[in-house]
Amino acid sequence: MGMDVAPQLDIDVLLDDPQTRIVVCCGSGGVGKTTTAAALGVRAAERGRKVVVLTIDPARRLAQSMGIHALDNIPRRVEGIGDGNGGELHAMMLDMKRTFDEFVEAHADPERARAILANPFYQSLSAGFAGTQEYMAMEKLGQLRARDEWDLIIVDTPPSRSALDFLDAPKRLGSFLDGKFIKVLMAPAKVGGKAGMKFLNVGVSMMTGTVSKVLGGQLMRDVQTFAAAMDTMFGGFRTRAEATYRLLQAPGTAFLVVAAPERDALREAAYFVERLAADQMPLAGLVLNRVHGSGAEQLSAERALAAAEILSLTGDPVDPADPDDAADPDDAADTADPDDALANALATAAEESDPAKNDAGTENLAEGGFVDPPSGNAQARNPSAADPDVSPTSADSSAERLAAGLLRLHAERMQVLGREQRTHDRFTALHPEVPVAQVAALPGDVHDLAGLRAIGDRLAVPLERTKRAG
Repeated sequence: MGMDVAPQLDIDVLLDDPQTRIVVCCGSGGVGKTTTAAALGVRAAERGRKVVVLTIDPARRLAQSMGIHALDNIPRRVEGIGDGNGGELHAMMLDMKRTFDEFVEAHADPERARAILANPFYQSLSAGFAGTQEYMAMEKLGQLRARDEWDLIIVDTPPSRSALDFLDAPKRLGSFLDGKFIKVLMAPAKVGGKAGMKFLNVGVSMMTGTVSKVLGGQLMRDVQTFAAAMDTMFGGFRTRAEATYRLLQAPGTAFLVVAAPERDALREAAYFVERLAADQMPLAGLVLNRVHGSGAEQLSAERALAAAEILSLTGDPVDPADPDDAADPDDAADTADPDDALANALATAAEESDPAKNDAGTENLAEGGFVDPPSGNAQARNPSAADPDVSPTSADSSAERLAAGLLRLHAERMQVLGREQRTHDRFTALHPEVPVAQVAALPGDVHDLAGLRAIGDRLAVPLERTKRAG
């Protein structure tokens, strides 16, 4: 089966287009969504755009990577980005409750706003109701767009177990806060007694456990006060939700689905793609993060393992050009010079296993990947050079063991590449029209602007993969 080829997603064209006003990064949790959004912001600002990145991730490392002490609900300027070309980068982290409070303050007179903000029922609702975070992320997006201070807004969506959480939350919360439902909540006060409480229990059965913390008559009084104060505002929630939905469908918006080359992540990505199409949301493409590569892909895992086995069993040098030493019957299909392939594989594997050349730490691998042998660095030394008493024969044997270990290391890397490619090919077969940007894996976590720039470079430069059968 040959490698499926998806259209290439040109990130720079997307970021440079002045018609692109909103980029929404969506996907399942743990695939690098927040880092991707930040890297896009850095790259766009350094190409002359005035950018604000809205992140949902509370991790301090993102703020630190941008050189900001802390992120909050107010956009903060990132220094040292875009200087000299007119570009700017601002970053902020969504404060869900504060955004809800701002909505109340903007749509109610001061006295009513104070009554709402002090109401215990409202405080529980704004802090913990299911879907509030997703709704408020879109509310904040609408606020930023209305201010018109930035020509590009990049949104890092909340991590969701399902695409439905992100796309349906504004409508779901808008429906909950509809005036008709509030009338249902107010009905028990008119009925009174146990019957009223029973009716109330039916009315609030769809709420989360947060509301259930408020008990008995106090709950009744809080609900009545809350409903009386906000009754005239609830229609606005539905209107705002619908306006946000139209904003997401507008031509100036571009969705980027972010995934890792793993089965579950790409299955979720495929679902996002299908849901975005069904809702007529403008999809720009797929960002595939943490894709592994090798400098010697022409040497297959099978050939590397066969050569390592021969070295381990016989201790004799292996000539990959010799048909007797080549255990893979398909070797004839390889067009690269076998000696060069073996030499390249050994050099690449040695470099990948050398901690001195990898000061960022262990590579961020998917589950089931591999790690460098802890003794690889010591094995790389030449025993005869370190100890004059070591015989050349012993030194040769040590070199053969090292070569065999490096070949096995290369074989494991090629097996990881093969799994990733097969998973990617399955996605491409289902959605051949979706452009893809593959991002080569970094050796460690991103912790500064240099790391974000490196991710941006990988987003913009296609990751070349040698076509291989398998």
